[in-house]
Amino acid sequence: MAYFLRHPDNYPLEEQVKSLEDEELLDFWEESQFLEVYIEDEHKKGSKFVNYEQVIIKELQIRTCSRNFGINESAVK
Repeated sequence: MAYFLRHPDNYPLEEQVKSLEDEELLDFWEESQFLEVYIEDEHKKGSKFVNYEQVIIKELQIRTCSRNFGINESAVK
């Protein structure tokens, strides 16, 4: 189950996605695709831009490599 963080700005997205289960991470990726248009508009206005897809793909790659090499995922987190 996902966790609510009171101050997400103090906790990097890269660390937040580590706490998600695989299904939750994929759900988050799907939701980020719908928000992509809004995010791009905000970026054009000069707001801080976070590439959610890049962060999620990186986490999925880490998990896949961990599984392929038999590394305990909890040790990676």
